[in-house]
Order: sequence, then structure tokens, then C-alpha cells
Amino acid sequence: MEHPRILVWLPSPMGDIIMCTPALHALRQCFRDATLTFYGNDVARAMLDSSALADEWLTQCSTLQAVRRLRGQGFSLGILFKGSWGSAATFLLAGIPQRVGYARDGRGLFLTKRLHPPRLPNRRFAPTSMVDYYLNIVKSLGRAVAPGLPRLLVAERDQASFEKLYPQLSDVEGPLVILVPGSAFGPSKCWPPGHFARTAETLIRDCRAHIVLSVSPHAQERRIAQTIVAACRYPVTNLADRPLSLGQLKALFSHADLVITNDTGPRHIAIALQRQVITLFGPNDPAWTQTGYDREIQLVGTGPCVPCQRPTCAHPEVACMETISVDRVCQAARNMLC
Repeated sequence: MEHPRILVWLPSPMGDIIMCTPALHALRQCFRDATLTFYGNDVARAMLDSSALADEWLTQCSTLQAVRRLRGQGFSLGILFKGSWGSAATFLLAGIPQRVGYARDGRGLFLTKRLHPPRLPNRRFAPTSMVDYYLNIVKSLGRAVAPGLPRLLVAERDQASFEKLYPQLSDVEGPLVILVPGSAFGPSKCWPPGHFARTAETLIRDCRAHIVLSVSPHAQERRIAQTIVAACRYPVTNLADRPLSLGQLKALFSHADLVITNDTGPRHIAIALQRQVITLFGPNDPAWTQTGYDREIQLVGTGPCVPCQRPTCAHPEVACMETISVDRVCQAARNMLC
């Protein structure tokens, strides 16, 4: 009998991709004899390519191109970790006979097996860990699934190229501390740059830490990094000066003794590589991204509108992220490092 072919449409944001890894490991365990084909964006491939979970990879493209590409490839089952309307419609139009995913945003008619996210009495979606959210899709296939933590692997080529680009970071004196001051979600999630600068100064002085600023190539994040560098009285390594690929970024994080981060994608890299983490939460409810990781300290800002889930603060005079003090972060960091 021919092995079944299963098409897996991955989530798009970095954090969701990483929080999906327990479900992907469970899927691989449950369908050892199947051919698993992962369909996702370049971020997904950079995060997961070294994990050897997929037998084949297809790069995400437009709906029309995807339908033409997927039709006739013999996929018997399509699993939608992607939550969009268009992804479910694509699987239907591509002729995949079994289509499994969450019935939300009007896409239930496109699915043959429908899951329903839990809701609150007001009909809003109940805050649920995305790790469990994705695992439930695998459970719905009638398989026994054990809980697990997000996991990533670093490819040897990425480790080697990172060490060639930043040889001084692979063997530093004192703890290596990575600060992640940006967020693709929006400015409401960002701890003030001045707070990051004061934290860097304290950890350099008290713990002899080597500080690395991890930012994306986006202009706004580069400006945040420049502000921190200008405000800090000690030298720090600014990745904006020599950006890393996502594979190299994983390699860097694998060396970290501590990562201090806004609630953004690199936080999940740190967790999946079993690093010590301090995560700073403000407008977003931590329940959505809980992993059960015991080496993470979560510091949550306060305010009358927390959690608002807004990318831009509606009340900047009482911004919740500013209620997380530098002293509080530094004390947590010293407890982990010194």
C-alpha cells in the first residue's frame, strides 16, 4: 500500500511557527509512514528546515499558483495550522479530500473536519495557549498526543557562518545577554529604549555581562537600537550593524545565558533553545503564548486597559509597558546570572 501524503500548511508569524513545533513533532510521531510536506513562508523554513520533521517543502505562493501546484500531487490529507480563510479555500480548490482545521472566519464550509476554538460568554475567543491550540488539531485526528515544549535545532552551517561573522560572541568573558527591544506587533508591546539602556548598564556593571541588541532590519527597530546604543554608557554589540540571517540568529541565541525580550518572535527562539528568558508583557495577554517553560520569568505591566491587544497604545500617559521598572527587570536578571 502506498504511503499517505499529508500536506501541512504552517502558520506565518515566527512565534506561532515555533509554538506549533510540539504539534509538528506529534504529527511526525503519529504518521511515521506518511510523507509529510510542509507548506509555508521563508520564515517557517528558516526556523524548521534543520529539524528534519518534513519529508518535502513547498514555498508559499499566491492562491492561484498554489491551487495549480498542489492539485494532482496525491495529497490525501491537508492539515491547516494556518488560520486564514484563503488557506482553507486553497486546499478545497486543490482537491485535497480531507481538510482539517479550525472553523473560524467563515471557512468551516471548506473543511471536512472542523475544530471550534473555545469562546467566552461574550463570544470573543477565550485566551488559549497556542501550543495547545495547535496540538488539538493533531488530537482531532484520533491520535494520542503528549504535551511538549517548543523545540528548535541549529544547523551546523548556520553555527559556522555565525561564528565567522561574529567570532567574539561565541566565547565571551562573562554572561552573554541578548536584549530584544522591538516588536513586529506594534509599539505598544515595546519597553522604552531608555529602560533597555539602563538595564544593559546595570548588567555590564554588576554581572560583567556582554550585551547584544537583537533587532530586525526594519527601520523602526534599527532606530530603537541606535537610541539604546546612544543612551548606554558602555559599548554593546548592535546586530543592526551586521544583520544575521534567521538561521544565524538561532545560532546566536544558542549561546545566550539570558534573553530579555518584549513579547515577540525571538522570545520563542530563546524558549525553544532552552535559554533563560525574561519576557516583558503589556497589552497582550500572556495566556495566548504560555508554553510551561520553567526557565522563563514573565513580568507583566499594569494599567486600567490591560490587556487591550492594541498595537498602538490608546492611553500613552499610562502606558502599561512603562510600569515594568528597570529595577524589577535587573533584579530578576541578577538572580539568573550573578
